[in-house]
Amino acid sequence: MRSLMPPPDFPETVDSLWLDARLATLAGETPYGIIEKGAMAVDGGCIVWIGPCDRLPKDAETRARSVRRLENFWITPGLIDCHTHLVYAGNRAREFEMRLNGATYEEIARAGGGIISTVKAVRMASEMELFRQSASRLTAMQAEGVTAVEIKSGYGLNTSSELKMLRVARRLGREFPATVMATFLGAHALPPEYAGRPDAYIDLVVDEMIPAVAADGLATAVDAFCERIAFTPAQTERVFAAARQYGLAIKLHAEQLSDSKGAILAARSGALSADHLEHLKADGAAAMAQAGTVAVLLPGAYYFLKETRRPPVDLLRRKGVPLALSTDCNPGTSPTTSPLLMMNMACVNFGLTPAESLAGFTVHAARALGMQARWGTLEVGKQADFAVWDIAEPAELSYRMGGNPCRMTVKGGEPVNPSGCRF
Repeated sequence: MRSLMPPPDFPETVDSLWLDARLATLAGETPYGIIEKGAMAVDGGCIVWIGPCDRLPKDAETRARSVRRLENFWITPGLIDCHTHLVYAGNRAREFEMRLNGATYEEIARAGGGIISTVKAVRMASEMELFRQSASRLTAMQAEGVTAVEIKSGYGLNTSSELKMLRVARRLGREFPATVMATFLGAHALPPEYAGRPDAYIDLVVDEMIPAVAADGLATAVDAFCERIAFTPAQTERVFAAARQYGLAIKLHAEQLSDSKGAILAARSGALSADHLEHLKADGAAAMAQAGTVAVLLPGAYYFLKETRRPPVDLLRRKGVPLALSTDCNPGTSPTTSPLLMMNMACVNFGLTPAESLAGFTVHAARALGMQARWGTLEVGKQADFAVWDIAEPAELSYRMGGNPCRMTVKGGEPVNPSGCRF
């Protein structure tokens, strides 16, 4: 199926021309926005022409500094992992084993486990060690077509360690060919030194942490965990007010364990997204739809925690709320770096279609980060971030439960990890 819009005029010169590809543009009215036997021209890191090969001018190849023939491989937009806790130290494999052997959450916590164990590891780790451990996770994501990732703090829970995490996230974006969007998640959990004093800790988040994050330009958004085991809506609202004061976007962990009305709070606050949402009710979905707040679904955490209540996907569809997906990469509840596995889980466990799953890691993930003007689809004017796949059809990306058909990840028109490529 061809694009509904005719291709623009082909430029006089371009940096690269990608030919003989099957394009899943994720643009237009059809589920994948497919252009069969398509071509794409890139110049200055952006897409400057896209359309069927037979619409190219006869001398198009002579106008390109490099030409790549993709032999009918598929191209999709680069995958966007819009909710991760990728920067952390250590792991919680021992707790996983304890839980499978019958230990309760309380028993694990008393033994020094849970989120506090990761907080201790992050506080003790040097910035270099934190970068080294996190870099391996980002590399694994890139190998599966990821070109942009959101990284949250939230395992420091004091000012110096939260800033350290965000500096590591910024360094990852500087040293890796990936767009990194950093989010401050100081209101993630109550640190042990503030036990029984949650309002005092929120004072610290609002009066010291957020101003320090903003002063150093370390994050573009602020997140919080609004839940009965974390922070109340009133406490969360204080965090959001501070975020707005400093010009930071808003996101929220909402309705994961109970209906705390976090989604309504997020929508009322103009949040980019509300994430998890297993216990979302109709009033929350309606508020999100009206505000344009994206639903970010996290099938890895649902699976790992053996949850039985899935997000209300049909309700969100009926309300017209965009459905994004993410790995939720973190050490305690979703220790994965595989967007492809998450796409499969979203189809099997949440009832998404393969087309919805791919859109969840591209066009809707971009919206969840406020990046939709430059990322998420293959269109003229968008960043030339894309992935090349050795697949027969796009549904195969959600169908597989192992293996990696990504043959090349491309950032700004430049290949960053060719894998067995012959083009």
